[in-house]
Amino acid sequence: MKKLSITILCIVMIFGACFAQNNKKAKYIFLFIGDGMGISHVTLTEAYLADKAKKIGSEYLSFSKFPYTGFATTYSASHFTTCSSAAGTAFATGYKTKNHMLGIAPDSVTKFKSISYKLKEKGLKIGVSSNVGINHATPASFYANNVSRTAYYEIGLQLWQSGFDFFGGGSFLQDKGKTKDLQSLEEITINNGYVVTYGIKAANEIPANVEKVAAFFNENINVQNLSYAINRKEGEAKLSDIVEAEIKFLKAREDKGFFIMAEGGIIDWCAHDNDAAGTVKEVIDLSEAVQVAVDFYNEHPDETLIIVTADHETGGITLARTGGGKHGFASLDGQTGSFGTLGKERGRAICDSINNAAGVGFSTIGHTGIVVPVYAIGAGAELFTGKFDNTDIPRKIMQAAGFEF
Repeated sequence: MKKLSITILCIVMIFGACFAQNNKKAKYIFLFIGDGMGISHVTLTEAYLADKAKKIGSEYLSFSKFPYTGFATTYSASHFTTCSSAAGTAFATGYKTKNHMLGIAPDSVTKFKSISYKLKEKGLKIGVSSNVGINHATPASFYANNVSRTAYYEIGLQLWQSGFDFFGGGSFLQDKGKTKDLQSLEEITINNGYVVTYGIKAANEIPANVEKVAAFFNENINVQNLSYAINRKEGEAKLSDIVEAEIKFLKAREDKGFFIMAEGGIIDWCAHDNDAAGTVKEVIDLSEAVQVAVDFYNEHPDETLIIVTADHETGGITLARTGGGKHGFASLDGQTGSFGTLGKERGRAICDSINNAAGVGFSTIGHTGIVVPVYAIGAGAELFTGKFDNTDIPRKIMQAAGFEF
């Protein structure tokens, strides 16, 4: 009888420990969005890295090693194949909208509320970042509402109005409006309580008394996007620099946690250009940024949740379209610049030649409607398994944090 009692007690303790593990709340939440990054982009990048390691197969990225994996559908309210603003709206608000709309319902009137605002109301510090312009579609989805994703000036005005704690990455698109005769968004942001910085060094030396910052990682406002990874010169900022500064800023000021959305936006642009070499370098760039969050997770494993996903797939990448499964991934290193820097005709010829040598094909220069991968680790990560819709992601994040959606 005594042995039976001990056995039962052990079982109860084991189940109790498992229950406790599954009910840990996410205090520090990272949502990484690889714009346009489908499972084929990840597969190609892993195969390229494996080839560099002199083996056939996959060399895992920081996030493809995560213990939980799922797939998200991406269709919008108007199209089976979404655009970034509609997908960003789904991620940020939990609701579908039409392509080219941002945080607005399909009726063009009703405004959706981003989880960034909901988490801010719960006391979390909020960071929104990207390696492209901060008022571009994906980052803007987390703080703005507009019937048009290209209303950059109007979207930029909503940055300071959000009251969020850290904005980081590329500077404002259309800083003075389409006609360049309006008051600078930078000036308006400063006048409404934000400190604006430029460059990596300044972003890491923000005084302790500063509560709200827009940290632009290029050296001046006239350069809206960070350099493509394949074009980057030594000392130029990359996404991991942004995330590192973002964590440093928010952690020093939080008492209830933080939420960070970080976008690798240039993956999409490389895939639109059918530039396999550029695409691979951008996925690696995202992986390095995620690793910064993983390092933070290793210090706070019971309170941190990291999710890595994509808003849609771009390019329809295939491997081994010719050659009976033979690949020459090493040929990707022969490309010395992005499609755009090589010039349209020359760039097309070079990229096509490199792609063919690598055994990489593209079916489109646009987006596709293929489901995208979702990788998760940490508190509540088990919620992100199986197949679900992109609108479920913010709902699962709120659940993982212990809040009602």
